[in-house]
Amino acid sequence: MNTSVNRREFLLRSSSIALGGALLGSGAMERAAAAASGIKKGVCIDVLPEGMTVPEKFAVAKRAGFDGVEPNTLNSPDEVKTYKEAAEESGVQITSIMNSDHWKYPLSDNDPEVVKKCVEGLETSMHNAHDLGAGAVLLVPGVVTADVRYADVYRRSQEQIRKLLPLAKELQVIIAIENVGNRFLLSPLEMARYVDEFKSPWIRSYFDIGNVVSIGYPQDWIRTLGKRVCRVHIKRFEPGTDHPKFDPKDRRTQGIDWPDVRRALNEVGYNGWITAEVKSGDENYVKEVSARMDRILSGQNPV
Repeated sequence: MNTSVNRREFLLRSSSIALGGALLGSGAMERAAAAASGIKKGVCIDVLPEGMTVPEKFAVAKRAGFDGVEPNTLNSPDEVKTYKEAAEESGVQITSIMNSDHWKYPLSDNDPEVVKKCVEGLETSMHNAHDLGAGAVLLVPGVVTADVRYADVYRRSQEQIRKLLPLAKELQVIIAIENVGNRFLLSPLEMARYVDEFKSPWIRSYFDIGNVVSIGYPQDWIRTLGKRVCRVHIKRFEPGTDHPKFDPKDRRTQGIDWPDVRRALNEVGYNGWITAEVKSGDENYVKEVSARMDRILSGQNPV
């Protein structure tokens, strides 16, 4: 073996990589690192600039470096067609469908007619996901209120979701349960139990990183939920919400340890969609959101 030649080749390759990184600049390096992770970046449709057509919004998402867009429930064939064409023309995929009516018409409501409306809306969302190749629907499973007990939300929501499992299998669409401010499923252990009790591959978790900050740590939830997570929402990192540097000893900062969140995602082998669910803004704002996501996905803090 010619060790001197091998050493020279190693040094040349190492210096080329270093030079390439320097020429690319930090932003390009972050984008490359994010892409190499296998995770795909999405953005909710309502984050994209207001006053634009759907095709225009998809074009902005593309220019900003997003791989996908998450629409809300589409209630007509024309809407589905518009989104399908916008996705095909832009090369931007549909990440999932955000079910629209689960707050107004919860699955857990005392009124059967309200529950019926929720089921109908969820079925529409599932067909949307199938028709657009999204593969998943976000669902808030119920809402605990002064009039609807926690135990009732648990029982009623599971009862209704189980009825939808045959349709989920037929359409090949996952019903993804989101952790959100509904006073329900307040720990990662309970979320894991809730999902597991269906004993179905068509029920998984839609994990929202920002929604657990007041009651826990997102990296803990990720490590506990593991392979149950099929989609991720991300917030609390965008321009206008910059917070003091994360201090694990001071919960008042409401900070997120982004590098540890990234490590947790890597540990559980997550390589699906991470979708920005933040306020709307102009194209420059959307590009900054995308750039901050790149920094997070490359293992850094967003700012």
